[in-house]
Amino acid sequence: MNGNKNVLERVEELQKLASEAGIDISEELKKISDKVEESSSSAKAWQRVELARNPDRPRALDVISVICDEFVELHGDRYYGDDPALIGGIGFINGIPVTIIGNQKGRNLKETLARNGGMANPEGYRKALRLAKQAEKFGRPVITLIDTQGAYPGLGAEERGIGEAIAMNLREFSQLKTPVICIIIGEGGSGGALGIGVGDKVYMLENAVYSVISPEGYASILLRDSSQAKHAAAMMKITSGDLLSMKICNGVISEPAGGAHLDPAESSRRIKDVIVRDLADLMNRNPAVLVRYRNQKIRKFGHFVEDCSDAT
Repeated sequence: MNGNKNVLERVEELQKLASEAGIDISEELKKISDKVEESSSSAKAWQRVELARNPDRPRALDVISVICDEFVELHGDRYYGDDPALIGGIGFINGIPVTIIGNQKGRNLKETLARNGGMANPEGYRKALRLAKQAEKFGRPVITLIDTQGAYPGLGAEERGIGEAIAMNLREFSQLKTPVICIIIGEGGSGGALGIGVGDKVYMLENAVYSVISPEGYASILLRDSSQAKHAAAMMKITSGDLLSMKICNGVISEPAGGAHLDPAESSRRIKDVIVRDLADLMNRNPAVLVRYRNQKIRKFGHFVEDCSDAT
């Protein structure tokens, strides 16, 4: 980063010298500046990706242990089985009963294998839907903690209807007559994130990322070069700042200096503060109004207006 700063300073010096000598090299210098800025942008985006994937980053259960007074995990989808990659249960936040659903990654090889790297199977999404509908029935708000590369793309998952399970969640979560707050705490990857990512409020931790595909996948498919993943990360606009500017998320939750992995407890407390603040507002709203505004927000994603005023 300091190297880029030095290059830009030298470019400014060259511009000054060229102006004094009456030489026009502005076009060449602009190309250099653009290249440097592009490199800097790629480095910043990739740094976020690496922080989002840090194995010491707080996982869903770590966050739950801080934000909840008590928590009881529930299991099973009542169709096939239980999915340890997607956990859920009932907790109390400052005495308020809530249903919490989240992707759970592991910290080491044994845990990662047991949790399937946080990549849920169909039964995980069906469990999430069962708990969400239960929350709606009993008037409990739903909190989702998103941290996954995506849904599991295995043969068994396809056979058991992973696409249908995610699609069903998208539809049903959009219609839940209870407050839904979604927080991306690490990676928010593709349909795996969307399956529990439809809510009244969607937040991202400062160093979280949210995208339709991984930078490596984007680079391999569209750039035809997997080594361009760092450049792809900047092109994809996947950081919290990018998503906030596009109004995909409602806000960014700051992390301790250096990243959430350096102080997981403080990061979790900041998440709790946002949840408590929003629950005080959302729980006082008419459920039908929540659903209406939730759907209006969803329909605005990707919407743009082309300015044709100069067209002849």
